[in-house]
Amino acid sequence: MTQTYALYRKLSRMPGGKLAFSLAFARKAPYFSTVRPRVREVRPNHAELSIANRKAVHNHIGTVHAIAVCNGLEAAMGLLAEATIPSHRRWLPKGLEVAYLAKSTTDLLCIAETDASDWADGLDEVRVRVKAVRTDGVVVVEGVIPLHVTDKPAR
Repeated sequence: MTQTYALYRKLSRMPGGKLAFSLAFARKAPYFSTVRPRVREVRPNHAELSIANRKAVHNHIGTVHAIAVCNGLEAAMGLLAEATIPSHRRWLPKGLEVAYLAKSTTDLLCIAETDASDWADGLDEVRVRVKAVRTDGVVVVEGVIPLHVTDKPAR
């Protein structure tokens, strides 16, 4: 279990712990703080966080900017990877493949998912499925974030 996932498990059991973890997570990866992710759930092969529809992340038409949505999706992917990767392996994103399907006019739920078989030893790529969903259930962005996965170097 990674330190990130261990901290989430510890803090999420406490009152206000998910908020504390969300703030610490955004501070560790400062670019994520631009969307103020609020972590909702983290477990192996699944992570969810929300991002608020607020002026600071709007585009010129007053909706959540596509790249802000992608920032939320990448944050969810990182949490999933930290909760799922075997302890002898490490990960690094290789890219971002997304489709913009609808306007992001509300707060968004960013979801990342994989299957346990995706993380089998010997595989050097894991394709994390991601999507952002409006409060009315409409998927506004969906795609895949491919990860380069390797064994950690021997110490």
